[in-house]
Amino acid sequence: MKKISLTGIKPTGKPHIGNYLGAIKPALELTKTHDARYFIADYHALTSVRDKKLMKEQIYGLAATWLASGLDPEKVIFYRQSDIPEVFELTWILSCMTPKGLLNRAHAYKASVDTNTESGIDPDSGIDCGLFNYPILMAADILAFSCHVVPVGQDQKQHLEITRDIAQSFNQTFGKILTLPEPMIQEEVKTIPGIDGRKMSKSYKNEIPLYASPKQLKKRINQIVTDSREVSESKDPDNCNLFSIYSYFAANEAVAEKRKRYLAGGLGYGEMKSELFELIDTFVSEGRARYDELMADRQQIDQVLADGAVKARAIATPLLTRVREAIGMQ
Repeated sequence: MKKISLTGIKPTGKPHIGNYLGAIKPALELTKTHDARYFIADYHALTSVRDKKLMKEQIYGLAATWLASGLDPEKVIFYRQSDIPEVFELTWILSCMTPKGLLNRAHAYKASVDTNTESGIDPDSGIDCGLFNYPILMAADILAFSCHVVPVGQDQKQHLEITRDIAQSFNQTFGKILTLPEPMIQEEVKTIPGIDGRKMSKSYKNEIPLYASPKQLKKRINQIVTDSREVSESKDPDNCNLFSIYSYFAANEAVAEKRKRYLAGGLGYGEMKSELFELIDTFVSEGRARYDELMADRQQIDQVLADGAVKARAIATPLLTRVREAIGMQ
């Protein structure tokens, strides 16, 4: 039998091409080798998104993005976290198994405390319990579905370690019920440069939206920062974020040819930007059409997520029943 994988995605902004190449595409590759499950982590997003309309819009946008990018809800389980009440009951049960000291060491909480301390203010100033308890909710997300592996970057490896610690504590007390997950470390996650050369990130406001209109896409690509070298001058492809982005979309032969022209001179940045626009626009055109269709008829998204919730609860409910029996609540 295939191992079960789980991928959670927070609805905290419009996905960009860096998200697609570095996270969405490799996550969808798991369907070939695993019993893959995906969910929209909307309650996790509540730690930072406090605008009701924005939250709804981002949930729909994220769901549409994954569906437009190739996620097939007939072949995988795709659901919204807030539709699975079993996860939240399990969160409370697990919180009673979790030492506070373990959460004190969680990277996100510790970083916030350190920042406050360095600023000379109360260590817990501005820190809510959502941030502090975040690892427990994440543990419930994973343990409710008996997952074997969870794809994470190095920065999230600690969350999996905390999940395993919580599961082991529960199992030692009440019997072996919870499956201990293994992290699937994505060592080679692509770091896609943004229009300013830094890592593409919404926080830097340097992203190229994945399913932007052709007009918006062209405008964004034309904003990619380059140096002031003339067309005739030799250029360094290894230190050009325009060339770097181009290399993710062009065929190997085209990339090799552009490298030669960069070094020889005679290639202008304007020509490169024009070709990059054509490449990306062609690449995203099919997905963009599907994305626009879904966002124009959101009942399609509602139905997909409702169907996914039924499938997900069919897995989580029996697990929670076993947990409740073990702790004397059933």
